[in-house]
Amino acid sequence: MLRGILTVGSWTLASRALGFLRDMLIAASLGAGPIADAFFIALKLPNLFRRLFGEGAFNAAFVPAFAGTLAVNGPAQARALAERMSTLMTLWLTMLTVLGILFMPWVMRALAPGFVDDPLRFGLAVEMTRITFPYLVFICLTALVSGVLNGLDRFAAAAGAPVLFNILSMAALFALTPFVATPGHALAWGVTVSGAAQLLLVWVAVARAGMPMRLVSRPSVTPEVRAVLKRMVPGLIGAGVTQLNLAVDLVISSLLPPGAVSYLYYADRIGQLPLGVIGAAVGTAMLPLLSKQLRGGKPLSAHRTMNRALELSLALALPAAAAQALLAWPIISGLFLRGAFGELEAAATAAALTAYALGLPAFILVKTFVPGFFARGDTATPVKVGLAVVALNLALNLVLTRYLAHVGIALSTGLSAWVNVMVLAWLLRRRQAWRPDRRLRRRVPRLLIATLAMALVLIALRAVVPEPVGSTARLLVLAMYVGVGLVTYFGIAQTIGGLHLAEIRRRRV
Repeated sequence: MLRGILTVGSWTLASRALGFLRDMLIAASLGAGPIADAFFIALKLPNLFRRLFGEGAFNAAFVPAFAGTLAVNGPAQARALAERMSTLMTLWLTMLTVLGILFMPWVMRALAPGFVDDPLRFGLAVEMTRITFPYLVFICLTALVSGVLNGLDRFAAAAGAPVLFNILSMAALFALTPFVATPGHALAWGVTVSGAAQLLLVWVAVARAGMPMRLVSRPSVTPEVRAVLKRMVPGLIGAGVTQLNLAVDLVISSLLPPGAVSYLYYADRIGQLPLGVIGAAVGTAMLPLLSKQLRGGKPLSAHRTMNRALELSLALALPAAAAQALLAWPIISGLFLRGAFGELEAAATAAALTAYALGLPAFILVKTFVPGFFARGDTATPVKVGLAVVALNLALNLVLTRYLAHVGIALSTGLSAWVNVMVLAWLLRRRQAWRPDRRLRRRVPRLLIATLAMALVLIALRAVVPEPVGSTARLLVLAMYVGVGLVTYFGIAQTIGGLHLAEIRRRRV
């Protein structure tokens, strides 16, 4: 499992690094004004549907079915299942995209009601979202083919595909801006083109893996297809709790003063680095492995897989959360404080990042616990938990934004995620689907001690290091903080037995 986690994580890290470069260019060009707010809405809307239909509910239902069919019935039937599902998904998503483009003004009124009284932001958001919405078709099909690759234990192409998104988005910003209305429109076109490029990449990769796929002219709804579709329905909520919370956040942030959408976007992008590198990687690698172990009658192996995944998640999530909370200003000012993005915008974004950091371990643990349900074919339980969490997030948003503005949205999301984690863990233990083993119970306190030591070192360092002046100096100081934090945490964790780096080097769990 660790090999898959490292493969997905390393490619995700490369994509996030390029994403930071892209966001630095966007911040310098657009700042946090009306064009930036409109573009981020145009980017979030298809991504919301993508995470629900593509990466969330679909993968939760499809990957275990594909992996199980491959293990029991062989590659021919597994390929037939994948082809039928890809055809059905293409038809469904194309219809959804056409309807979305036609009715975008009404969709925007529902998801960004605060823009209605601002004709500039509303008009820009409608125009840009109509450009980006076809991305939904391309990227959801990319998620399907990526699920096939993951089921074949081929992780590299699927994990590397998002790199194209960042490269083509930056290229579009430079190449198309002189020919379209705003830089935001150029970025929107880059989003859609990148979706087509990602789909092409994974389609070629799955063919080279020995399972070329094609769309079938008359997709039949076989019992296997019916089972996937049945599991998808509750999974639309269960696997997409985070995305539903983000939809709630989107609605409420649009009601706040201009700039709030942008502040939350930039802060969330920083938080998404460990979430994508750790959480998505662990969840992606765990699901097919757990499915095979449970299908093969190996419950003890499944317990061990879950515990090692939790151990690795906490080993990386705890220091990442502490560092983001303590270094929010150095991170935001170092990456974004230039051009149209001034100190006021940086301070507002740093405050949101601190709040997001408090919930970071929970976001990652959710991605680790949920496969424990999906691998057993249970998508209904996360639905019930998800409904409660979404309702809680909405209630917290309504209360906290009155006092903390956009920071209240970030804090509400984190608090809701912690409730989600605690309920999912309790349910898994109650069903004896997971129990913390001796190694996990021994190592977690040591990881907490190493995180606390790192935090104290960073606090002391920030107290004595003067505030840098200039973009280059800010980046150098930020790199120094990160380097010291990494050495302190991993050094202490290794010394006191919180983790053993040799295990990671040997790719063992």
